[in-house]
Amino acid sequence: MNKQQKMRDRLYKFALGIVQLVRRLPKELVGNEKIGRQLIRSGTSVAANYEEAIAGFSKEDFIYKISISFRESKEANLWLRLLKDSGVPIHFEPVDKLTQEADEISHILAKSLKTSRANLEAEKLKKTICVTGIDSILYDFKI
Repeated sequence: MNKQQKMRDRLYKFALGIVQLVRRLPKELVGNEKIGRQLIRSGTSVAANYEEAIAGFSKEDFIYKISISFRESKEANLWLRLLKDSGVPIHFEPVDKLTQEADEISHILAKSLKTSRANLEAEKLKKTICVTGIDSILYDFKI
């Protein structure tokens, strides 16, 4: 199994864990309050945007979708911490595990973003150098 597939599986399990956690929350937190809805939205969006990123049409599209996935993982982490600290009567072990997982996912996605952006810039620079070099050669030979 390659890195990409491992990450897809990890993000799917994270999203599933979020859904299972929210299903166990008191009804007032799921429907009427923002915590449950926001947690579902951000927690599942991490995986959804990663799926879109790996199916992207370009490197720029990949970077854009990974950046959304990164931001959503940070937001999910916030809602998880808020849920834990709010005093809601829930079992905290799944919240703690999901909070740690959101933090680890954020770090992985941040590293992926940094690498992807650096690779894209290097590629652009390489193209610029090649085009400039060809222009110089053509000018020297007056073609």
